[in-house]
Order: sequence, then C-alpha cells, then structure tokens
Amino acid sequence: MELTDLTIKEAHEGLLGKKYSAADLAGAYLDKIEKENKGIFAFLSLAREAAIKKAREVDEKIKKGEEISALAGIPMAIKDNIMVDGLKCTSASKILDNYVAPYDATVIKKLKGRGAVILGKTNMDEFAMGSSTETSAYGVTRNPRDIERVPGGSSGGSAAAVAANQCCAALGSDTGGSIRQPACFCGIVGLKPTYGAVSRYGCTAYASSLDQIGPLAKNVDDAQTIFEAIRGADPLDGTSVDFLHERPAKPKFRVGIPDEYFIKGMDQQVEKTIREAIDEYEKQGNEIVPISLPHTEYALACYYIVATSEASANLAKFDGMRFGFSSREAKDLAGIYSDSRGRGFGPEARRRIMLGTYVLSAGYYDAYYVRAQKVRTLIKQDFDKAFEKVDAIVAPVSPTLPFKIGEKMDDPLQMYLSDIFTISINLAGVPSLAVPCGNAGGLPVGLQVIGKHFDEATIFEIGKRLQK
Repeated sequence: MELTDLTIKEAHEGLLGKKYSAADLAGAYLDKIEKENKGIFAFLSLAREAAIKKAREVDEKIKKGEEISALAGIPMAIKDNIMVDGLKCTSASKILDNYVAPYDATVIKKLKGRGAVILGKTNMDEFAMGSSTETSAYGVTRNPRDIERVPGGSSGGSAAAVAANQCCAALGSDTGGSIRQPACFCGIVGLKPTYGAVSRYGCTAYASSLDQIGPLAKNVDDAQTIFEAIRGADPLDGTSVDFLHERPAKPKFRVGIPDEYFIKGMDQQVEKTIREAIDEYEKQGNEIVPISLPHTEYALACYYIVATSEASANLAKFDGMRFGFSSREAKDLAGIYSDSRGRGFGPEARRRIMLGTYVLSAGYYDAYYVRAQKVRTLIKQDFDKAFEKVDAIVAPVSPTLPFKIGEKMDDPLQMYLSDIFTISINLAGVPSLAVPCGNAGGLPVGLQVIGKHFDEATIFEIGKRLQK
C-alpha cells in the first residue's frame, strides 16, 4: 500500500510502529500534489517547508517515546477561506489576491496543537458561493473520479484532494451543502456539524447564521476523529458551545425517510442506488419510518434570501481600502470602492451581493427577508417534529450525478438546484453526514444522515453501519 492511500487510523498506527516517519508521510503527499495538481487543481498553494518542519517535530516526539494524538503527523489540506497563519487566504477571489493570513483560525490552532501537518490551501468557489468549484478566480478543480466532471462545491478542492489521495483528510466549510455535496460527488465522507458545534473564528464569513466548518475524510471514523479535535466552545465565537458527545448505546435505530427528498426529476440511477442502500440498512434490523418535512419546497427560496442578505453585509468590508486588491486607476474615493469591488469580485459573488442588497433595501426587507426568516422557523420545526419519531433521517445529498464542467455555468438557477437536498439542514442548524453508498454509471452516489442538534454521535454510528 502506498503511503498516500492510508486512512488516519492506518497512518497513526504506522507512525507508532515506526514503519515510516512523519516526514516521509508528508513528503509522499507533497510529492504527489506537485506531480498531479496541474491535472486536478485541488490546491491553490502548498506549505512544503512548514509541513516538513511540523512533521519532524512529531518524529522527534515519537523518538523520545512521548505520547502523540491520533492526528499527530497526519497530512491535511485546508479550504482557502480558513486562516492559517503565514499562508495565503484568498477565498479563491481576486479581491483577496496575495492576502496572507495574520493568525490561525481556532480550528487550525486545535489541529496544530494535536500535531497535524498542514500541506496547503485548497481551491473553492469564490467566497464559498457555488456548487461546482467553477467560480474560483484561479481556475476550475476537476473531479478525480472523472476529470471531465466537477468535484462539487464550494469545498471542491478539499474533496478532490482527499479523493485523489493528495491528503489524508481536509477541512471545508458548509453554508448550504458545501461539504456534503462535493463529498458525494467525489465518493468520500463529509460532515456538516451542528451550527455552533465548531468555532467559525478565522473562517471568512459568507452567511454567518449558516456557515459551519467540518471535515472531509476517507471514511466515517476519520471524519469523527477530526470532528472530536475541532469541536467545542470558543470565546472568540459567541455562537459556539460545549456539549456532551457520547456514542449511543442503541443496537438498532429508527430512521426516517422524507417523501420530499425523492422528487420528480431526480436522476433515476441516484434514487435507485440510495433506495438499495436504505434496504440494506433495513436488513441489518433497523426500522425505516416514512416521514414528511412539508416546508422543504420553500427551502431553496428561503436560503437564497437569507444567505445573500448576510453575504451582502459580510462582504462589504472588502472595499479595496484595508486589505486585498485595490484599484490604482480610480480618481476618487468612491471610484476606488466601486472599481475595486467591480473588478475584484467575480460574477457569482457580485450576483449574490446585489441580490442580498436588494432584499435588504427599504420597501423589500419585510416582503422578503422577514418572511424568509419565518419560513426558516417552519423548516426547523419540521425537523423538530420528525425527530420526535425517529433517531435520524436518511436522504439523498444530490438529485443528480456529478455533472460535466461548464454544463450549468450559464444557468444559475439550475446550479442553485444542485443544493436542493442540503440547504434545509443549514437553515435548521442540524448536523448531517454525507456517506458514499454506491456507484451509478461509474460515478459516486452519496446519501446523508441527518441528526438532532448536537447528536453527531448518532449520525456517526449510523454512517458507519451504512458504510459497511
């Protein structure tokens, strides 16, 4: 087995057994990235010197017989909207071209504290706005399973890096499906934690009430290992909390299947593969319960009002004055603002900023934003009622297989529909785990296990059983 094929658990055991060094492990991944990145373009930047230095520190601890964590020496990739001190953090946007992070995000501090080795920063849709990693200002990332197809988005670079064995695991962020959908498209595991389970400090904000950082990994155990390392309250993020996280003792689970997630127009191969996986799960002795989430049909419209509204406020700080790109051609202050933002932001970011600004403007705030927040409450109540009957919910991640590069770029509405099964989870703030469940036409299919607030333990357990 190649070093780059290893899971976190396998790599950890090999390091403890001194089958190879952490420096060997990091070097193998870095060499692979440098050899293959041109074809897939998962990485925007590498941190070879810092990665080897960190790996050697882990090797020294092992040599001295010191105890190391499960993540010590594990090579990881980080989405380019998460701050890593001393590395570029562009959010795949020209407006942050050459911006270097001056501090570590809280999740990075936690990973570094456990000895994880950060290989570099991965490509993404600009400011996490997209479902295909085609809106990046620096180029398109390709799906390692089929390089003519997208890897999903917005964490497409992180998902592609894991799927291509260019890192052992990665971090992404999920605002409306941006961890789960690329995990599904690339045939790996991805977790969108409960809102507040993981600190957002140091992650460039898209929509603050929806954003959540989470892991992308080769299997459920690896995703759980990373989640345990990064979760918990942070004084720098007032929305984060501590909570108990114990493995459920239940031998069997009641799992809900929502009618609204198997819709007309869904790819028949995807539906067939997912239903077969659910049947297998039922054969294990678990109970399958039909449920309804009646306000699902309003989720897409609700999401694109709430998310764009928050984006228009969050991205206002990128004005060409304080950091990143600044126009040198403007003749006055107003010109610097307009020219810097007009040239620095890509088309999709500009579209969402304008949508959000319109929704929040006088005369439209009550008609759109306030009503969307009321609908959001109804969506959350749907999940609350469902969880009175079941332990978790199983549903598709995407209505389609990975689509071809360029296929949906000229039709924003079709692109937005790619997230139709994932956005409700962000609006409700509940956790969801994307797990591969088979292939259709040689392409990966994934399902998601949705849990109660702060009940990641249950969805990990169900995910492991589905994975088998």
